[in-house]
Amino acid sequence: MRTVNIHEAKTHLSRLVEEVAHGESFVIAKAGKPVAKIVPLDASDTVSSRRLGFMAGEIAVPDDFDRLGGEAIEHLFGEGN
Repeated sequence: MRTVNIHEAKTHLSRLVEEVAHGESFVIAKAGKPVAKIVPLDASDTVSSRRLGFMAGEIAVPDDFDRLGGEAIEHLFGEGN
């Protein structure tokens, strides 16, 4: 695996990213010591497992949602105590 110093990595980042996109890996070294390994992502790693709003329109929240169970809560905690 090829080792690239940090200055070269900063200078040629676009080219290095393109190489990684084509399946190549490399190590970034600082003062000759390896600090990071750059490898291509698997296709499954790039897909988000959580999607915001994926059930939009399938769930209905009642208008009085914030008052549900209010009487039971007042009874349990003693209103006015």
